[in-house]
Amino acid sequence: MPQRISFHDEIARNKLKSMFLIVLVFAVLLAIGFIIGMALGPDYFTIIMIISIIISVFYVWIGYYNSHTIALASVSAKPASEREYREFHNIVEGLALASGLPKPKLYVMNDNNINAFASGRDPKHAVICVTTGALEKLDKHELEGILAHEMSHIANYDIRFMTLTAVLVGMIAIISEIFLRSLWYSSLDGDRDNRINIFFIIMGVILAILAPLVVQLVQLAISRRREYTADASAVKFTRTPTGLIKALKKIQHEHLPSTQEKHHYNKAVAPLFIADPFKKLSGLFQTHPPLEKRIEILERM
Repeated sequence: MPQRISFHDEIARNKLKSMFLIVLVFAVLLAIGFIIGMALGPDYFTIIMIISIIISVFYVWIGYYNSHTIALASVSAKPASEREYREFHNIVEGLALASGLPKPKLYVMNDNNINAFASGRDPKHAVICVTTGALEKLDKHELEGILAHEMSHIANYDIRFMTLTAVLVGMIAIISEIFLRSLWYSSLDGDRDNRINIFFIIMGVILAILAPLVVQLVQLAISRRREYTADASAVKFTRTPTGLIKALKKIQHEHLPSTQEKHHYNKAVAPLFIADPFKKLSGLFQTHPPLEKRIEILERM
């Protein structure tokens, strides 16, 4: 018989692993900064850092403060009226009381597949959106499990956490691009070989090419880890994993989305959903962990 898992331990373990991954991104940022500093000198590196920080922070700042608006608009979601979606509102109100969070604004998107997402920079500006398929195909207990998962993302400040990751990943990508371009343009300088250590140039080029890919993989790993954390937190809110397990099993056995159904989803918003709306094969480039693994862990709680 498999060993039982405490949802408290699972939450703590996943948060620790997420922090480790963030530290790894910082380490890559420091490494590429050191190499560029050695290759081009501190003046060049300072300019590159300033430009990359300004661009990445400005870009993410816009997305951060408008994340929920962008996400809802991308899937053509409509506000869920209390009269038409009474059960939806009742479940979320109960979860808000259980979690100590303010009730988020509720929305519905027209899609036959079971799915849902939460967005917003903090609990006071949070939204939860579910598909019409989720409201039609899930019973009250299963819908509660799905909504508890989304409330967990809000409670854990996952949007803020992923925004920090996006800033770091964006900085690394911009620094790498500027460094590679600076090498191209400065190659016309005849005195260059007298001023720069060739070893650091080569290392800088290799790191500038590989770093964006590495940190993107780390970003996806963080996204998958936050899904495990939200699953465990959902059990904490509902005190049982049964509803979420049954809902995930229904998602698992749904048909592959058609080309028309895939158009309902923007790839940039796909990581927000409780399950990958494109239903790709699992791997390093996945935003979500395999449903089988999530169900297995929940069944041991």
